Amino acid sequence: MHSGKAKLAGVLGWPVSHSRSPLLHGHWLRRHDIDGAYMPLPVRPEDFTEAVRALVKLGFRGANVTIPHKVAAFALCDEVDATARRAGAVNTLVFEEGRIRGSNTDGFGFVESVREQAQGWSAQDGPVVVLGAGGAARAIAAALLDAGCPRLTLVNRSRARAEALAAALGGPITVADAPPLADAALLVNTTSLGMQGQPPLSIDLAPLPATAVVADAVYVPLETPLLAAARARGLRAVDGLGMLLHQARPGFAAWFGVMPQVDAQLRAIIAADIPKTAA
Repeated sequence: MHSGKAKLAGVLGWPVSHSRSPLLHGHWLRRHDIDGAYMPLPVRPEDFTEAVRALVKLGFRGANVTIPHKVAAFALCDEVDATARRAGAVNTLVFEEGRIRGSNTDGFGFVESVREQAQGWSAQDGPVVVLGAGGAARAIAAALLDAGCPRLTLVNRSRARAEALAAALGGPITVADAPPLADAALLVNTTSLGMQGQPPLSIDLAPLPATAVVADAVYVPLETPLLAAARARGLRAVDGLGMLLHQARPGFAAWFGVMPQVDAQLRAIIAADIPKTAA
């Protein structure tokens, strides 16, 4: 039961019914016996600013932000941290004394997920190849560079978009028309290819070193054709579910006062809600 002092948070999106965040945060609230609630908050784009300011007045601790609001959230914040500036978008809002603070935990979630699923991996292991140049690519590339990745190559259908992203991020980052896999320590797919309803990603993994890690930001289905191909070659494969689970941890800690952990039970609960293989 919730008391009149319940800590409140939620997820802002349009639509938001597909979000697994309420299931995820609900699990942690029960596990830690916290007097709190986390709810889906469907908000149309034209109502976003008004809705967020209303949440502040209602005493919410904060909220997650999902499609299509991540860029609007960035503009609305009173302050944004380095992760949000690097990502160019906000996915986590924290309300304190009437002020709105924004951060982006997607990059944190990705790096933590690879560490968890590919034991012994470090961003400093060697070159990284990132497929795509959208919001997820930006957050992931920024986090990998900040974690000490020695060289990162962006490969995207629109080369101009990849070059703009490389220029925005700076550091040891280059753009290529074909993925340089021969010395890659990590290959990351941030495109929608391989997602349910999308064509599979067409890439030959043969040039990758036997020690390489292959990661997919897609988590519907859990086992994309890319990850199946990586496992078939004996490579370490990292699914997109880990990123979803780990990116939620900093927000939960800020709103509810406990840094939660990702464990097998949580993974099983969320995985049960996701198709296993491509339809």
